Amino acid sequence: MSTPTFPPPKLADGPYIMGVLNLTPDSFSDGGEYQDAAPPRALAMIEAGADIIDVGGESTRPGADPVGVEEEIARVTPVIAALRTATDVPISIDTMKPKVAMAAMDAGARIWNDVAALQSPGALETAAALGRPVVLMHMQGEPRTMQHAPEYDDVVAEVIDFLVRRVAAVEARGLSAIWVDPGVGFGKTLEHNLALLRSIARIRDEVGKPVLIGASRKSFIAKIDAKALDPRTQRLGGSIAAALIAAQSGASVVRVHDVAETVQAIKIWRAVDAR
Repeated sequence: MSTPTFPPPKLADGPYIMGVLNLTPDSFSDGGEYQDAAPPRALAMIEAGADIIDVGGESTRPGADPVGVEEEIARVTPVIAALRTATDVPISIDTMKPKVAMAAMDAGARIWNDVAALQSPGALETAAALGRPVVLMHMQGEPRTMQHAPEYDDVVAEVIDFLVRRVAAVEARGLSAIWVDPGVGFGKTLEHNLALLRSIARIRDEVGKPVLIGASRKSFIAKIDAKALDPRTQRLGGSIAAALIAAQSGASVVRVHDVAETVQAIKIWRAVDAR
């Protein structure tokens, strides 16, 4: 499969499924469970229906400590290179660092997924030089502090305004292959997250770009269901519900940990919804 085209397929074809491959020992969702078996894990997600594999070497969970550039490169590039020889499914690199993005692209990645929306020094210039599709995400603050006390006057309007401005900055560098992510769980309270999930179609229409939603296993699920404390074992239902809401609302990509279950849920929804 080649790099996903822009714009992505119509909703009738279903959203792209982006499978999460964490290569960090401190991930909130799997605690480094797949560090030593990353390529087989990624290939299993592809077999289960993942259209894109999103590789990350630095945790962006609330309170996470930063990782050095060289360490992050050392974590991600061998896995990306191994996957590139085993599959043609597109690989995205989940990083805020331009040097990591460049190394990942050299190793075989095709998409830059940046939770900082290309605001790091040199990021816009690097993205322009690479000429690859990018994902621009909204985050209030930075990972270590973003959940301390997030505040907005109007979270949906403010996220849209931020994404519109970041899209304009990226387009000014000659790039048009852009997805946007409202950043569920990144500097948001439960009510902020719910407001964004209710407003996916509005975000898509007002920003004018395809929307990616990453709500899988996030802590807002436990704020709704107090029993869902363990991200790995107790948030599957909530994650699937969020993915279905995203798909029904017009999201073009859903970023998930549990690929097979999400794919099956979307197949059932599409079959029932077929007219």
